[in-house]
Amino acid sequence: MFRALRHLGALVRIGWHLARHDALFPLRNIVGLTPFLRVARWVRPPAEVVLGLREGQRLALALRQLGPSFIKLGQALSTRSDLIGEEVAADLSTLQDNVPPFPGAQAVAVIEAEMGMPLAQRFCRFDEVAIAAASVAQVHFATTTEGAEVAVKVLRPGVEQAFARDLDLLLWLAEQLERFQAMRRLKPVEVVGRLAESVAFEMDLRLEASAAAELAENFAKDPDFRVPSVDWLRTGRRVLVTERIHGIPVGDREALLAAGLEPKEIVRKAAAAFFAMVFRDGFFHADLHPGNLFVGLDGAIVAVDFGIMGRLDRKHRFYLADMLLGFLTGNYRQVAQVHFDAGFVPASESIDAFTQACRSIGEPLMGQPLEKISVARLLSQLFQITRTFKMETQPQLLMLQKTMVLAEGLGRILDPSVNMWSLSRPLVEDWMAINRSGPARALLTVGDALAGLERLPAMMGDFERLLRQLSHGGLSLDAETVRAIRGDGGHRNPMIWPLWIAALALAAMAIAQLVAAAHSV
Repeated sequence: MFRALRHLGALVRIGWHLARHDALFPLRNIVGLTPFLRVARWVRPPAEVVLGLREGQRLALALRQLGPSFIKLGQALSTRSDLIGEEVAADLSTLQDNVPPFPGAQAVAVIEAEMGMPLAQRFCRFDEVAIAAASVAQVHFATTTEGAEVAVKVLRPGVEQAFARDLDLLLWLAEQLERFQAMRRLKPVEVVGRLAESVAFEMDLRLEASAAAELAENFAKDPDFRVPSVDWLRTGRRVLVTERIHGIPVGDREALLAAGLEPKEIVRKAAAAFFAMVFRDGFFHADLHPGNLFVGLDGAIVAVDFGIMGRLDRKHRFYLADMLLGFLTGNYRQVAQVHFDAGFVPASESIDAFTQACRSIGEPLMGQPLEKISVARLLSQLFQITRTFKMETQPQLLMLQKTMVLAEGLGRILDPSVNMWSLSRPLVEDWMAINRSGPARALLTVGDALAGLERLPAMMGDFERLLRQLSHGGLSLDAETVRAIRGDGGHRNPMIWPLWIAALALAAMAIAQLVAAAHSV
Protein backbone atom coordinates (compact mmCIF):
# COMPACT_ATOMS: atom_id res chain seq x y z
CA MET A 1 0.00 0.00 0.00
CA PHE A 2 2.80 2.42 0.93
CA ARG A 3 4.61 1.65 -2.34
CA ALA A 4 1.44 2.32 -4.33
CA LEU A 5 0.76 5.62 -2.56
CA ARG A 6 4.35 6.76 -3.04
CA HIS A 7 4.26 5.93 -6.72
CA LEU A 8 0.84 7.52 -7.22
CA GLY A 9 2.22 10.79 -5.90
CA ALA A 10 5.13 10.54 -8.32
CA LEU A 11 2.73 9.75 -11.18
CA VAL A 12 0.75 12.91 -10.52
CA ARG A 13 3.94 14.91 -10.93
CA ILE A 14 4.91 12.99 -14.09
CA GLY A 15 1.40 13.29 -15.56
CA TRP A 16 1.35 17.03 -14.97
CA HIS A 17 4.77 17.34 -16.58
CA LEU A 18 3.71 15.34 -19.65
CA ALA A 19 0.52 17.39 -19.93
CA ARG A 20 2.56 20.59 -19.82
CA HIS A 21 4.42 19.28 -22.88
CA ASP A 22 1.27 17.95 -24.57
CA ALA A 23 2.95 14.53 -24.56
CA LEU A 24 0.19 12.28 -23.24
CA PHE A 25 -0.57 10.79 -26.66
CA PRO A 26 0.78 7.27 -25.82
CA LEU A 27 -2.12 6.94 -23.30
CA ARG A 28 -4.96 7.88 -25.65
CA ASN A 29 -6.14 4.32 -26.32
CA ILE A 30 -6.34 3.24 -22.69
CA VAL A 31 -10.01 3.30 -21.78
CA GLY A 32 -9.40 3.37 -18.04
CA LEU A 33 -7.37 6.56 -18.31
CA THR A 34 -9.98 8.58 -20.18
CA PRO A 35 -11.08 10.58 -17.08
CA PHE A 36 -7.46 11.41 -16.30
CA LEU A 37 -6.83 12.59 -19.86
CA ARG A 38 -9.91 14.81 -19.72
CA VAL A 39 -8.60 16.50 -16.60
CA ALA A 40 -5.16 16.78 -18.18
CA ARG A 41 -6.63 18.85 -21.01
CA TRP A 42 -7.08 21.69 -18.50
CA VAL A 43 -3.30 21.94 -18.25
CA ARG A 44 -2.26 24.41 -20.91
CA PRO A 45 1.20 23.80 -22.35
CA PRO A 46 3.28 26.88 -23.16
CA ALA A 47 2.96 27.96 -26.77
CA GLU A 48 6.69 27.54 -27.41
CA VAL A 49 6.47 23.86 -26.39
CA VAL A 50 3.64 22.93 -28.76
CA LEU A 51 4.27 25.27 -31.68
CA GLY A 52 6.09 23.53 -34.52
CA LEU A 53 7.01 20.38 -32.55
CA ARG A 54 5.93 16.86 -33.47
CA GLU A 55 4.47 14.49 -30.89
CA GLY A 56 7.74 12.58 -30.56
CA GLN A 57 9.72 15.79 -30.14
CA ARG A 58 7.41 16.95 -27.36
CA LEU A 59 7.71 13.58 -25.63
CA ALA A 60 11.51 13.67 -25.93
CA LEU A 61 11.58 17.16 -24.41
CA ALA A 62 9.35 16.07 -21.51
CA LEU A 63 11.45 12.98 -20.78
CA ARG A 64 14.67 14.98 -20.89
CA GLN A 65 13.33 17.40 -18.30
CA LEU A 66 12.00 14.60 -16.08
CA GLY A 67 15.54 13.45 -15.44
CA PRO A 68 18.19 10.79 -16.18
CA SER A 69 16.03 7.69 -15.65
CA PHE A 70 13.39 8.97 -18.04
CA ILE A 71 16.04 9.84 -20.61
CA LYS A 72 17.10 6.20 -20.46
CA LEU A 73 13.45 5.15 -20.83
CA GLY A 74 13.14 7.29 -23.95
CA GLN A 75 16.32 5.78 -25.36
CA ALA A 76 14.91 2.29 -24.73
CA LEU A 77 11.61 3.21 -26.43
CA SER A 78 13.51 4.59 -29.43
CA THR A 79 14.43 0.99 -30.30
CA ARG A 80 10.75 -0.01 -30.51
CA SER A 81 9.67 1.64 -33.75
CA ASP A 82 7.63 -1.51 -34.34
CA LEU A 83 5.45 -0.41 -31.43
CA ILE A 84 5.50 3.39 -31.29
CA GLY A 85 6.02 4.21 -34.97
CA GLU A 86 9.03 5.33 -36.99
CA GLU A 87 8.61 9.06 -36.49
CA VAL A 88 8.27 8.95 -32.70
CA ALA A 89 11.15 6.44 -32.45
CA ALA A 90 13.36 8.71 -34.57
CA ASP A 91 12.51 11.69 -32.35
CA LEU A 92 13.30 9.73 -29.18
CA SER A 93 16.60 8.53 -30.65
CA THR A 94 17.82 12.14 -30.38
CA LEU A 95 17.75 11.91 -26.57
CA GLN A 96 21.24 12.28 -25.15
CA ASP A 97 22.42 12.44 -21.58
CA ASN A 98 23.22 16.16 -21.48
CA VAL A 99 22.87 16.87 -17.76
CA PRO A 100 24.70 19.25 -15.39
CA PRO A 101 27.99 17.89 -13.99
CA PHE A 102 28.53 17.19 -10.31
CA PRO A 103 31.37 18.95 -8.44
CA GLY A 104 34.90 17.89 -9.25
CA ALA A 105 35.67 17.40 -5.55
CA GLN A 106 33.07 14.65 -5.45
CA ALA A 107 34.69 13.01 -8.48
CA VAL A 108 38.05 13.05 -6.69
CA ALA A 109 36.45 11.42 -3.62
CA VAL A 110 34.95 8.65 -5.78
CA ILE A 111 38.30 8.00 -7.49
CA GLU A 112 40.25 7.87 -4.22
CA ALA A 113 37.67 5.55 -2.64
CA GLU A 114 37.78 3.25 -5.68
CA MET A 115 41.59 3.14 -5.86
CA GLY A 116 42.16 3.09 -2.11
CA MET A 117 44.86 5.76 -2.23
CA PRO A 118 45.29 9.54 -2.65
CA LEU A 119 44.68 10.85 -6.17
CA ALA A 120 48.24 12.16 -6.42
CA GLN A 121 49.63 8.62 -6.32
CA ARG A 122 47.96 7.84 -9.65
CA PHE A 123 47.67 11.23 -11.38
CA CYS A 124 50.09 14.15 -11.48
CA ARG A 125 47.35 16.38 -12.93
CA PHE A 126 43.54 16.12 -12.73
CA ASP A 127 41.09 18.65 -14.21
CA GLU A 128 38.24 18.98 -11.72
CA VAL A 129 36.02 20.63 -14.34
CA ALA A 130 34.26 17.84 -16.28
CA ILE A 131 34.44 18.00 -20.08
CA ALA A 132 31.28 15.88 -20.52
CA ALA A 133 28.45 14.86 -18.19
CA ALA A 134 25.71 12.28 -18.60
CA SER A 135 23.05 10.68 -16.43
CA VAL A 136 25.30 7.86 -15.19
CA ALA A 137 28.80 9.35 -15.21
CA GLN A 138 30.98 12.26 -16.26
CA VAL A 139 34.43 12.57 -17.80
CA HIS A 140 37.52 14.50 -16.67
CA PHE A 141 40.88 14.92 -18.39
CA ALA A 142 44.00 13.99 -16.44
CA THR A 143 47.67 13.04 -16.73
CA THR A 144 48.99 9.89 -15.09
CA THR A 145 52.14 9.76 -12.97
CA GLU A 146 53.82 8.13 -15.99
CA GLY A 147 52.96 11.18 -18.11
CA ALA A 148 50.16 9.68 -20.23
CA GLU A 149 47.17 11.89 -21.10
CA VAL A 150 43.95 10.11 -20.17
CA ALA A 151 40.19 10.53 -19.89
CA VAL A 152 38.71 9.55 -16.52
CA LYS A 153 35.07 8.48 -16.42
CA VAL A 154 33.51 8.60 -12.93
CA LEU A 155 30.11 7.31 -11.82
CA ARG A 156 27.81 9.87 -10.24
CA PRO A 157 27.62 9.61 -6.43
CA GLY A 158 24.40 7.88 -5.42
CA VAL A 159 23.48 7.07 -9.02
CA GLU A 160 22.71 3.42 -8.20
CA GLN A 161 20.14 4.37 -5.56
CA ALA A 162 18.56 7.04 -7.77
CA PHE A 163 18.10 4.67 -10.70
CA ALA A 164 16.82 1.89 -8.43
CA ARG A 165 14.14 4.25 -7.10
CA ASP A 166 13.05 5.43 -10.53
CA LEU A 167 13.16 1.95 -12.04
CA ASP A 168 10.91 0.69 -9.24
CA LEU A 169 8.45 3.43 -10.15
CA LEU A 170 8.64 2.60 -13.85
CA LEU A 171 8.18 -1.11 -13.16
CA TRP A 172 5.14 -0.46 -10.98
CA LEU A 173 3.69 1.80 -13.67
CA ALA A 174 4.39 -0.81 -16.36
CA GLU A 175 2.59 -3.45 -14.29
CA GLN A 176 -0.45 -1.20 -14.03
CA LEU A 177 -0.43 -0.38 -17.74
CA GLU A 178 -0.16 -4.02 -18.73
CA ARG A 179 -3.55 -4.62 -17.13
CA PHE A 180 -5.08 -2.72 -20.04
CA GLN A 181 -5.56 -4.75 -23.20
CA ALA A 182 -4.62 -1.81 -25.43
CA MET A 183 -1.21 -1.50 -23.75
CA ARG A 184 -0.19 -5.16 -23.70
CA ARG A 185 1.17 -5.10 -27.23
CA LEU A 186 3.63 -2.41 -26.09
CA LYS A 187 5.02 -4.88 -23.52
CA PRO A 188 5.73 -2.19 -20.93
CA VAL A 189 7.11 -4.62 -18.33
CA GLU A 190 9.53 -6.05 -20.91
CA VAL A 191 10.65 -2.55 -21.95
CA VAL A 192 11.38 -1.58 -18.34
CA GLY A 193 13.13 -4.91 -17.77
CA ARG A 194 15.50 -4.30 -20.68
CA LEU A 195 16.06 -0.77 -19.46
CA ALA A 196 17.03 -2.17 -16.04
CA GLU A 197 19.48 -4.60 -17.68
CA SER A 198 21.08 -1.78 -19.67
CA VAL A 199 21.40 0.44 -16.59
CA ALA A 200 22.88 -2.40 -14.53
CA PHE A 201 25.56 -2.88 -17.21
CA GLU A 202 26.40 0.83 -17.20
CA MET A 203 26.72 0.87 -13.39
CA ASP A 204 29.90 -1.25 -13.54
CA LEU A 205 32.55 0.53 -15.58
CA ARG A 206 34.70 -2.60 -15.65
CA LEU A 207 32.16 -4.07 -18.07
CA GLU A 208 32.45 -1.02 -20.30
CA ALA A 209 36.23 -1.33 -20.17
CA SER A 210 35.92 -4.97 -21.24
CA ALA A 211 33.66 -3.98 -24.17
CA ALA A 212 36.19 -1.36 -25.27
CA ALA A 213 39.02 -3.88 -25.10
CA GLU A 214 37.07 -6.43 -27.16
CA LEU A 215 36.19 -3.87 -29.83
CA ALA A 216 39.82 -2.67 -29.93
CA GLU A 217 41.00 -6.24 -30.43
CA ASN A 218 38.54 -6.72 -33.32
CA PHE A 219 39.94 -3.62 -35.09
CA ALA A 220 43.60 -4.01 -34.12
CA LYS A 221 44.64 -4.28 -37.79
CA ASP A 222 42.29 -1.59 -39.13
CA PRO A 223 44.01 1.81 -39.61
CA ASP A 224 40.68 3.57 -40.30
CA PHE A 225 38.91 2.81 -37.00
CA ARG A 226 40.39 3.05 -33.52
CA VAL A 227 39.32 2.49 -29.93
CA PRO A 228 41.11 4.21 -27.02
CA SER A 229 43.17 1.82 -24.91
CA VAL A 230 42.10 1.04 -21.35
CA ASP A 231 44.32 1.76 -18.34
CA TRP A 232 43.38 -1.32 -16.34
CA LEU A 233 45.61 -0.36 -13.40
CA ARG A 234 43.42 2.69 -12.70
CA THR A 235 40.05 1.20 -13.75
CA GLY A 236 37.48 -0.17 -11.30
CA ARG A 237 33.73 -0.53 -10.81
CA ARG A 238 33.16 3.22 -10.44
CA VAL A 239 36.12 4.58 -12.44
CA LEU A 240 37.18 3.98 -16.06
CA VAL A 241 40.47 5.39 -17.38
CA THR A 242 41.28 5.38 -21.10
CA GLU A 243 43.75 7.19 -23.31
CA ARG A 244 42.75 10.72 -24.21
CA ILE A 245 41.50 11.24 -27.76
CA HIS A 246 42.63 14.22 -29.81
CA GLY A 247 40.27 14.66 -32.71
CA ILE A 248 37.43 16.56 -34.34
CA PRO A 249 33.80 15.67 -33.46
CA VAL A 250 32.48 13.72 -36.42
CA GLY A 251 29.39 15.94 -36.65
CA ASP A 252 31.43 19.14 -37.09
CA ARG A 253 31.52 19.17 -40.89
CA GLU A 254 33.03 22.65 -41.15
CA ALA A 255 35.93 21.76 -38.85
CA LEU A 256 36.58 18.56 -40.80
CA LEU A 257 36.74 20.49 -44.08
CA ALA A 258 39.01 23.09 -42.51
CA ALA A 259 41.38 20.29 -41.44
CA GLY A 260 41.49 18.99 -45.02
CA LEU A 261 39.40 15.89 -44.26
CA GLU A 262 36.89 14.72 -46.87
CA PRO A 263 33.42 14.01 -45.39
CA LYS A 264 32.57 11.44 -48.07
CA GLU A 265 35.71 9.48 -47.20
CA ILE A 266 34.76 9.59 -43.53
CA VAL A 267 31.32 8.18 -44.37
CA ARG A 268 33.03 5.40 -46.34
CA LYS A 269 35.23 4.51 -43.37
CA ALA A 270 32.25 4.63 -41.00
CA ALA A 271 30.26 2.33 -43.30
CA ALA A 272 33.12 -0.16 -43.51
CA ALA A 273 33.59 -0.13 -39.73
CA PHE A 274 29.87 -0.59 -39.12
CA PHE A 275 29.76 -3.50 -41.58
CA ALA A 276 32.74 -5.14 -39.87
CA MET A 277 31.14 -4.77 -36.43
CA VAL A 278 27.80 -6.24 -37.48
CA PHE A 279 28.68 -8.94 -40.03
CA ARG A 280 32.31 -9.84 -39.41
CA ASP A 281 32.34 -9.71 -35.60
CA GLY A 282 28.69 -9.70 -34.48
CA PHE A 283 29.63 -7.13 -31.81
CA PHE A 284 28.72 -3.50 -32.44
CA HIS A 285 28.68 -0.09 -30.79
CA ALA A 286 24.98 0.55 -30.17
CA ASP A 287 25.16 4.28 -29.38
CA LEU A 288 26.73 5.83 -32.45
CA HIS A 289 25.50 9.38 -32.05
CA PRO A 290 27.87 12.18 -33.18
CA GLY A 291 29.03 12.88 -29.62
CA ASN A 292 30.63 9.44 -29.40
CA LEU A 293 32.70 9.60 -32.61
CA PHE A 294 35.76 11.68 -33.45
CA VAL A 295 38.05 11.93 -36.46
CA GLY A 296 41.80 12.00 -35.90
CA LEU A 297 44.08 14.23 -37.94
CA ASP A 298 45.11 11.11 -39.88
CA GLY A 299 41.47 10.62 -40.93
CA ALA A 300 40.82 7.58 -38.72
CA ILE A 301 37.50 7.36 -36.89
CA VAL A 302 37.79 7.02 -33.11
CA ALA A 303 34.87 5.80 -31.00
CA VAL A 304 34.26 6.45 -27.29
CA ASP A 305 31.63 5.49 -24.68
CA PHE A 306 31.07 1.73 -24.78
CA GLY A 307 28.32 1.46 -22.18
CA ILE A 308 25.74 0.28 -24.73
CA MET A 309 26.90 -2.54 -27.01
CA GLY A 310 24.98 -5.04 -29.12
CA ARG A 311 25.65 -8.60 -30.24
CA LEU A 312 24.44 -10.66 -33.20
CA ASP A 313 25.07 -14.38 -33.28
CA ARG A 314 25.77 -16.24 -36.52
CA LYS A 315 22.10 -17.04 -37.12
CA HIS A 316 21.05 -13.41 -36.84
CA ARG A 317 23.89 -12.22 -39.08
CA PHE A 318 22.92 -14.69 -41.79
CA TYR A 319 19.28 -13.73 -41.38
CA LEU A 320 20.09 -10.04 -41.76
CA ALA A 321 22.29 -10.52 -44.83
CA ASP A 322 19.84 -12.87 -46.58
CA MET A 323 16.91 -10.60 -45.79
CA LEU A 324 18.58 -7.39 -46.98
CA LEU A 325 19.82 -9.01 -50.19
CA GLY A 326 16.36 -10.46 -50.81
CA PHE A 327 14.76 -7.04 -50.51
CA LEU A 328 17.29 -5.28 -52.73
CA THR A 329 17.01 -7.92 -55.47
CA GLY A 330 13.21 -8.11 -55.28
CA ASN A 331 13.23 -11.76 -54.12
CA TYR A 332 10.43 -11.44 -51.56
CA ARG A 333 9.94 -15.19 -51.33
CA GLN A 334 13.52 -15.44 -50.09
CA VAL A 335 12.83 -12.73 -47.52
CA ALA A 336 9.80 -14.65 -46.26
CA GLN A 337 11.60 -18.00 -46.31
CA VAL A 338 14.46 -16.56 -44.24
CA HIS A 339 12.00 -15.56 -41.50
CA PHE A 340 10.41 -19.01 -41.44
CA ASP A 341 13.75 -20.88 -41.56
CA ALA A 342 15.07 -18.79 -38.65
CA GLY A 343 11.95 -19.59 -36.63
CA PHE A 344 11.08 -15.90 -36.26
CA VAL A 345 7.65 -16.43 -37.80
CA PRO A 346 5.66 -19.50 -36.60
CA ALA A 347 5.27 -22.30 -39.13
CA SER A 348 1.49 -22.07 -38.63
CA GLU A 349 1.46 -18.73 -40.48
CA SER A 350 1.03 -18.49 -44.25
CA ILE A 351 4.30 -18.02 -46.10
CA ASP A 352 2.39 -16.77 -49.14
CA ALA A 353 0.67 -14.06 -47.10
CA PHE A 354 3.96 -13.10 -45.50
CA THR A 355 5.62 -12.91 -48.94
CA GLN A 356 2.87 -10.53 -50.04
CA ALA A 357 3.44 -8.38 -46.94
CA CYS A 358 7.18 -8.25 -47.67
CA ARG A 359 6.41 -7.19 -51.23
CA SER A 360 4.41 -4.25 -49.87
CA ILE A 361 7.62 -3.03 -48.19
CA GLY A 362 10.07 -3.84 -50.96
CA GLU A 363 8.27 -2.66 -54.08
CA PRO A 364 8.61 1.06 -53.24
CA LEU A 365 12.39 0.47 -53.08
CA MET A 366 12.68 -1.05 -56.56
CA GLY A 367 14.27 1.32 -59.04
CA GLN A 368 15.35 3.72 -56.32
CA PRO A 369 19.02 4.74 -56.22
CA LEU A 370 20.86 3.19 -53.31
CA GLU A 371 21.45 6.55 -51.66
CA LYS A 372 17.67 6.95 -51.33
CA ILE A 373 17.20 3.65 -49.47
CA SER A 374 17.14 3.67 -45.67
CA VAL A 375 17.92 0.23 -44.28
CA ALA A 376 16.85 1.40 -40.82
CA ARG A 377 13.43 2.40 -42.17
CA LEU A 378 13.15 -0.88 -44.05
CA LEU A 379 13.77 -2.83 -40.84
CA SER A 380 11.29 -0.65 -38.97
CA GLN A 381 8.53 -1.35 -41.51
CA LEU A 382 9.37 -5.05 -41.48
CA PHE A 383 9.09 -5.25 -37.69
CA GLN A 384 5.70 -3.54 -37.87
CA ILE A 385 4.18 -6.03 -40.31
CA THR A 386 5.71 -9.06 -38.59
CA ARG A 387 3.61 -8.26 -35.54
CA THR A 388 0.59 -9.33 -37.64
CA PHE A 389 2.28 -12.68 -38.24
CA LYS A 390 3.08 -13.30 -34.55
CA MET A 391 6.82 -12.77 -34.99
CA GLU A 392 8.51 -12.76 -31.61
CA THR A 393 10.44 -9.65 -30.60
CA GLN A 394 14.15 -9.87 -31.48
CA PRO A 395 15.94 -7.49 -29.08
CA GLN A 396 19.26 -7.74 -30.94
CA LEU A 397 17.67 -6.63 -34.21
CA LEU A 398 15.73 -3.81 -32.56
CA MET A 399 18.96 -2.46 -31.07
CA LEU A 400 20.64 -2.79 -34.46
CA GLN A 401 17.78 -0.92 -36.15
CA LYS A 402 18.13 1.95 -33.67
CA THR A 403 21.88 2.01 -34.28
CA MET A 404 21.28 2.16 -38.03
CA VAL A 405 19.04 5.19 -37.53
CA LEU A 406 21.89 6.96 -35.74
CA ALA A 407 24.49 5.83 -38.28
CA GLU A 408 22.40 6.88 -41.28
CA GLY A 409 21.69 10.23 -39.64
CA LEU A 410 25.41 10.72 -39.15
CA GLY A 411 25.99 9.96 -42.83
CA ARG A 412 23.44 12.58 -43.85
CA ILE A 413 25.19 15.19 -41.69
CA LEU A 414 28.55 14.49 -43.31
CA ASP A 415 27.40 14.08 -46.92
CA PRO A 416 23.66 14.00 -47.82
CA SER A 417 24.47 12.69 -51.31
CA VAL A 418 25.65 9.27 -50.11
CA ASN A 419 24.13 6.48 -48.07
CA MET A 420 26.00 4.16 -45.73
CA TRP A 421 24.24 1.15 -47.25
CA SER A 422 25.30 2.08 -50.79
CA LEU A 423 28.90 2.07 -49.59
CA SER A 424 28.73 -1.11 -47.51
CA ARG A 425 26.59 -3.22 -49.89
CA PRO A 426 29.62 -4.59 -51.83
CA LEU A 427 31.21 -5.59 -48.53
CA VAL A 428 28.05 -7.41 -47.47
CA GLU A 429 27.78 -9.18 -50.84
CA ASP A 430 31.43 -10.29 -50.67
CA TRP A 431 30.86 -11.51 -47.11
CA MET A 432 27.77 -13.40 -48.30
CA ALA A 433 29.67 -14.96 -51.19
CA ILE A 434 32.28 -16.30 -48.78
CA ASN A 435 30.10 -17.26 -45.83
CA ARG A 436 26.91 -18.41 -47.62
CA SER A 437 28.50 -20.36 -50.48
CA GLY A 438 28.02 -24.10 -50.88
CA PRO A 439 31.39 -25.08 -49.35
CA ALA A 440 30.90 -22.64 -46.48
CA ARG A 441 27.45 -24.05 -45.72
CA ALA A 442 28.86 -27.59 -45.85
CA LEU A 443 31.62 -26.69 -43.39
CA LEU A 444 29.05 -25.13 -41.07
CA THR A 445 26.97 -28.29 -41.30
CA VAL A 446 30.03 -30.38 -40.45
CA GLY A 447 30.74 -28.13 -37.48
CA ASP A 448 27.15 -28.36 -36.26
CA ALA A 449 27.18 -32.14 -36.64
CA LEU A 450 30.47 -32.46 -34.73
CA ALA A 451 29.11 -30.20 -31.99
CA GLY A 452 26.04 -32.42 -31.82
CA LEU A 453 28.18 -35.54 -31.49
CA GLU A 454 30.23 -33.88 -28.74
CA ARG A 455 27.02 -33.16 -26.84
CA LEU A 456 25.65 -36.66 -27.35
CA PRO A 457 27.44 -38.37 -24.41
CA ALA A 458 26.19 -35.67 -22.03
CA MET A 459 22.67 -36.03 -23.46
CA MET A 460 22.81 -39.81 -23.03
CA GLY A 461 24.09 -39.35 -19.48
CA ASP A 462 21.24 -36.96 -18.67
CA PHE A 463 18.80 -39.41 -20.23
CA GLU A 464 20.17 -42.29 -18.17
CA ARG A 465 19.98 -40.23 -14.95
CA LEU A 466 16.37 -39.40 -15.76
CA LEU A 467 15.54 -43.07 -16.18
CA ARG A 468 17.33 -43.91 -12.93
CA GLN A 469 15.33 -41.23 -11.12
CA LEU A 470 12.14 -42.59 -12.58
CA SER A 471 12.92 -46.15 -11.55
CA HIS A 472 13.72 -45.06 -7.98
CA GLY A 473 10.77 -42.76 -7.58
CA GLY A 474 12.98 -39.67 -7.57
CA LEU A 475 10.44 -37.55 -9.43
CA SER A 476 7.13 -36.36 -8.01
CA LEU A 477 4.72 -38.33 -10.16
CA ASP A 478 1.24 -39.50 -9.35
CA ALA A 479 0.72 -43.20 -8.68
CA GLU A 480 -0.90 -43.80 -12.07
CA THR A 481 2.12 -42.43 -13.93
CA VAL A 482 4.59 -44.37 -11.79
CA ARG A 483 2.71 -47.65 -12.47
CA ALA A 484 2.70 -46.87 -16.19
CA ILE A 485 6.47 -46.42 -16.21
CA ARG A 486 7.51 -49.21 -13.84
CA GLY A 487 4.80 -51.75 -14.56
CA ASP A 488 2.43 -53.31 -12.04
CA GLY A 489 5.05 -55.71 -10.73
CA GLY A 490 7.62 -53.01 -10.05
CA HIS A 491 9.76 -54.05 -13.05
CA ARG A 492 10.86 -51.53 -15.66
CA ASN A 493 8.27 -51.07 -18.33
CA PRO A 494 9.25 -52.14 -21.86
CA MET A 495 8.38 -48.59 -22.98
CA ILE A 496 11.89 -47.59 -21.83
CA TRP A 497 13.52 -49.53 -24.65
CA PRO A 498 11.90 -47.45 -27.42
CA LEU A 499 13.33 -44.37 -25.71
CA TRP A 500 16.82 -45.85 -25.88
CA ILE A 501 16.26 -46.74 -29.53
CA ALA A 502 15.15 -43.16 -30.23
CA ALA A 503 18.33 -41.83 -28.64
CA LEU A 504 20.46 -44.14 -30.77
CA ALA A 505 18.53 -43.09 -33.86
CA LEU A 506 19.33 -39.47 -33.11
CA ALA A 507 23.01 -40.37 -32.90
CA ALA A 508 22.81 -42.20 -36.22
CA MET A 509 21.14 -39.21 -37.83
CA ALA A 510 23.90 -36.90 -36.59
CA ILE A 511 26.57 -39.24 -38.00
CA ALA A 512 24.72 -39.44 -41.33
CA GLN A 513 24.51 -35.65 -41.47
CA LEU A 514 28.25 -35.43 -40.80
CA VAL A 515 29.07 -37.92 -43.59
CA ALA A 516 26.77 -36.11 -46.07
CA ALA A 517 28.30 -32.76 -45.26
CA ALA A 518 31.83 -34.12 -45.63
CA HIS A 519 30.89 -35.68 -48.98
CA SER A 520 29.51 -32.36 -50.25
CA VAL A 521 32.80 -30.65 -49.44
